[in-house]
Amino acid sequence: MLYPAPLSRGSKVAITAFSSGVPAALHPRLDVVLNDLRIRGFEVLEGKCLRENTKHVSARIEERASELMQFLCDESIDAILAPWGGEMAMDLLPMLDWARLQNVKPKWILGFSDISTILTAVFSKLGWATCHGTNLMQLSLNQTDALTSKVFDFLSLAEGSGFKQVNASFYEAQYADYSKDPKAAFNLTEPVKWKVLNKDIKEEGLVTFSGRLSGGCLDIHMMLYGSEFFNPIARDNEPFILYFENAELSPTQYFRALQGLKLQGAFENASGILIGRNAVLDNDADPVSGTEALTMALGDLPIPVVYDVDIGHLAPNLTLVNGALAEVELTQTQGSITQTLI
Repeated sequence: MLYPAPLSRGSKVAITAFSSGVPAALHPRLDVVLNDLRIRGFEVLEGKCLRENTKHVSARIEERASELMQFLCDESIDAILAPWGGEMAMDLLPMLDWARLQNVKPKWILGFSDISTILTAVFSKLGWATCHGTNLMQLSLNQTDALTSKVFDFLSLAEGSGFKQVNASFYEAQYADYSKDPKAAFNLTEPVKWKVLNKDIKEEGLVTFSGRLSGGCLDIHMMLYGSEFFNPIARDNEPFILYFENAELSPTQYFRALQGLKLQGAFENASGILIGRNAVLDNDADPVSGTEALTMALGDLPIPVVYDVDIGHLAPNLTLVNGALAEVELTQTQGSITQTLI
């Protein structure tokens, strides 16, 4: 694993929207989080592909690819953040000069949703540790929940260090409207409980498993699996902990995505699976619920499948480092994950 250098005061953070950009109505929120980065002590470099959004993207593909390459190759940059995800980051994968990137300094890349497209590709192609976690537009200083407020603490740790996170107490069921309140924080109202899907494993009580982390948004990763851009093969045949979260898939699509991964052998070298809270709510029009779809696809696996985890579109988010060695522990009252940067 190639771990980027720890972030510290004075680190340069580049901002580019390689997927969806930020429309004018949300520029006040963008200015809040960019200023908060400066208050944290970072030097902020704002890219040109950022403050517009047309047909799901911030700029033409050539411009987005060029700016991302520029930032990836700039040795003075320590981290690259996008405001949020979107729909179209996959179109950049064949546009990046992967051979050139083999020789540049690793940088932290952070985010979730469509950001995970780039996170996984960089991890798979270059061996860099990348960070699945809170998106920039959510990282205001007034967001004080234990998971979100510590993101930059975790990214400031040196290789060989470790950190532990426990499940959130509450999650956000309805997104804040940043156009109305640029300084809004999460509205954390719903109780959090990590659950074990597999009945036989559940009855054993304490659940623990370990492995190297890899995963992201299921909507994207179901299509990338097996390609050069999502190929979770650990060194020395170490097991993986795979994690996924559903952004937009209906229950039947959710089932097909997970079943398809299983049929392709995605879980054969996994010690366990983490599934984030499902952002698609159950409704009376669909006879299958999200949990039923999950059970039909993965309920027969002989490894732990832990779901309703703090991953994805219903904040807050765990900070998950792709490539880190992780240990998950689930008791009757608490879920936790410990990651070691080795």
